[in-house]
Amino acid sequence: MERIHILGASGSGTTTLGRVLATQLGCQHFDTDNYFWLPTKPPFQIKRDLQDRQQLLAEDLGSAARWILSGSLCGWGDIFIPKFELVVYLWIPQALRMERLVKREIQRYGATEVKPGGKRYSDSNAFLEWAAGYDEGGLSMRSKALHEQWLAALPCKVLRLEGDLSVEERASAILAYKNKIGRVFDV
Repeated sequence: MERIHILGASGSGTTTLGRVLATQLGCQHFDTDNYFWLPTKPPFQIKRDLQDRQQLLAEDLGSAARWILSGSLCGWGDIFIPKFELVVYLWIPQALRMERLVKREIQRYGATEVKPGGKRYSDSNAFLEWAAGYDEGGLSMRSKALHEQWLAALPCKVLRLEGDLSVEERASAILAYKNKIGRVFDV
């Protein structure tokens, strides 16, 4: 069994890297947002029940011998920690992360919807304020402090990729690390 979990702040690139790496390695890609949130239009409106998200993720992870899981699952997904062979932590500077998130909000919902006076302005603004708190936030929220505490307790290897690296640089670093520590995936 070969399994990698990629996590970081919202906007750090976990989902993009997960997709690219899964394609390069020929394995399944799963993203925690698909389990945490019920499918809605617009997305990310209603949290899925804890037991339901755990069951759905357990089924999907159990259906694939090799997978990449992107996104944060600290707390609600701790039952999956024994399945991880490698955890990759992504961190990028807050200004760059927030720039990406603003662009993503505009791309996802439309500029007029997320600007002042738009139907999604309040929701988008609340999300961006929440995301901006990552680097300085405490343990009661998705934060660098929470992730650091969670990473320190993991029984598997942890690779930290910090800074403004391209997706290709990150994927190459993971493959190089894999070769250094031994077989995580046979490519």
